[in-house]
Amino acid sequence: MNLRVAVQMDPMESINISGDSSFALMLSAQSRGHDVWHYDVASLAYESDGTPRGRITAHAAPVTVQPVEGNHFTLGERRRIDLAREMDVVLMRQDPPFHLGYISAAFLLDRLKGTTLVVNDPREVVNAPEKMFVLDYAQYMPPTLIARHLEDLRAFQKKHGSIVVKPLHGNGGKAIFRIDDLGTNLSALSEVFDQTWPEPHMVQPFLPSVSEGDKRIVLVDGEFAGAINRFPGEGEFRSNLAQGGHAEAATLSEREEEICAAMGPELKRRGLVFVGIDVIGGKWLTEINVTSPTGIVAIDKFNGTDTAGLIWDAIERRHSSI
Repeated sequence: MNLRVAVQMDPMESINISGDSSFALMLSAQSRGHDVWHYDVASLAYESDGTPRGRITAHAAPVTVQPVEGNHFTLGERRRIDLAREMDVVLMRQDPPFHLGYISAAFLLDRLKGTTLVVNDPREVVNAPEKMFVLDYAQYMPPTLIARHLEDLRAFQKKHGSIVVKPLHGNGGKAIFRIDDLGTNLSALSEVFDQTWPEPHMVQPFLPSVSEGDKRIVLVDGEFAGAINRFPGEGEFRSNLAQGGHAEAATLSEREEEICAAMGPELKRRGLVFVGIDVIGGKWLTEINVTSPTGIVAIDKFNGTDTAGLIWDAIERRHSSI
């Protein structure tokens, strides 16, 4: 099966090939004989053609990739392509944040349904922002507050002691703050958050068990594919690799197996093929990442697996049923 694949992602020049999941997916697609194209989400366009679907286009270039630092891609001539007529698969892989631009692009790609397979399903990506979709599985989460009013934040802090405050649609461990048991600087932090983001904020107790690891678990079409355990770097409580954390090989605890089993069928039903969930201390589910999940390079490095291949197996199965 030869597929024509368009990857909607950030500029090729900016990626770190040693850990970039999108690059790993492109390498895997190329190894299977698929034709790979690259385009920036800013070039995505809709033009009416008298049908509800319209014409969805992007300015794309064929790309060849290779795992050579500093010489990892070659682009062909960029041109305007019709994503319904000229592509079989679109990978929606631009980095968050999840904002109106992200949502608008997803709504445009949703119009390809029935002609071109988009992964993850763009309508379901809109319906499942990382820190909101996870609320469907609150039985596995730590105590959680989503609020904006300072009185609500203060009451939660007094109840739970030291807390963590983070943007509701943040990513990559950015702008996550720990407040001490006394609530020091909570009001000042609330002011900064209120001025920066119009949405409410997510607040949870600080979990000392983060020292035991913040596990990234990848599910492919609802099935467990692999995991790594991430640990905070020196002087940090955030374990994100982008924030200086380090990773180790990992297996699943009994509770983590239960979490995967609980959400797996729903992820598959929604067309969320590539999903990364985060679990702290083997117990507390904190996020379900569906926009542009990462982690497969580290998982495969530690476990000797081929997660990108599993993802393409799932994509090929789904495409064959269109």
